[in-house]
Amino acid sequence: MPAAALQRTIAAIALCLSTFTWPDPAHASPPLALYTLDCGRVWFKDLSVAADTGELDGHAGELADPCFLVHHPRGWLLWDAGLPAQWPGADGLTDEALARRDGVRVTHGAPLAAQLLALGLSPDDVTHLAFSHLHFDHVGQTHLFRRATWILNRAELDWALAQPPHFSMVASLLAARDGAQVQMIDGDHDVFGDGRVRILKAPGHTPGSGVLLLKLPKTGAVLLSGDLYISRAGRTASQVPQINADRAQTLASMARIERIAQRLKARVIVQHDPADYARLPKPPHALQ
Repeated sequence: MPAAALQRTIAAIALCLSTFTWPDPAHASPPLALYTLDCGRVWFKDLSVAADTGELDGHAGELADPCFLVHHPRGWLLWDAGLPAQWPGADGLTDEALARRDGVRVTHGAPLAAQLLALGLSPDDVTHLAFSHLHFDHVGQTHLFRRATWILNRAELDWALAQPPHFSMVASLLAARDGAQVQMIDGDHDVFGDGRVRILKAPGHTPGSGVLLLKLPKTGAVLLSGDLYISRAGRTASQVPQINADRAQTLASMARIERIAQRLKARVIVQHDPADYARLPKPPHALQ
């Protein structure tokens, strides 16, 4: 190549490099990350409902009620949808009624849509919606996600829609599924097809209860417990809550999940435990 032509080529390359914007690693979207959202908190004057053996009778207690947002290169998964921002009147549930009847005090957290907006997202950006189970404190804001694919366990949905309703099931909170795409599952399910975000069957608390397994790039394996455990102490003691569909199934699911946790050396996050919630990074930070 003549010297003049070579010089012109070098000059052109230099011009291209000078105008190219290199990605900022600090702002690059992580390949897999877990965001913890504040979807409510509940205080109990008597936490006896958390153990069917009587050991918590008369003990006050507090439960966190987070939602979890998983970023995957193929989409966004919301795991659980928290307490309802407003109770559906037809079901007769209000914060005041709970306080009078059961000595329960509820806070609802910031609106879920506002928490997503703080991350630069809207509810329409959530591509997948899945649940540990369908009790009212895990499905409260599902109406925001009509454009997401709802991943529903078949046995769990049948249980949730049964008449008369089972305790803690509020079918009207699931009404938005009628306008959404629904994917029915019966057992374990690989959400994005690469083994990094898996719903593991863990029936007992309800017939279709599940646990979410993540394989994060830095933290490694993480298990989100749903209501398989109500507290960290309850996990250690294998406490079965009073509100429970099948005690034997619950204990079998605990044994299965503990074996998986041990094999993978997984971090188990007890979703309702306030201390576990406090240890998680909060937006805009994520567990990676």
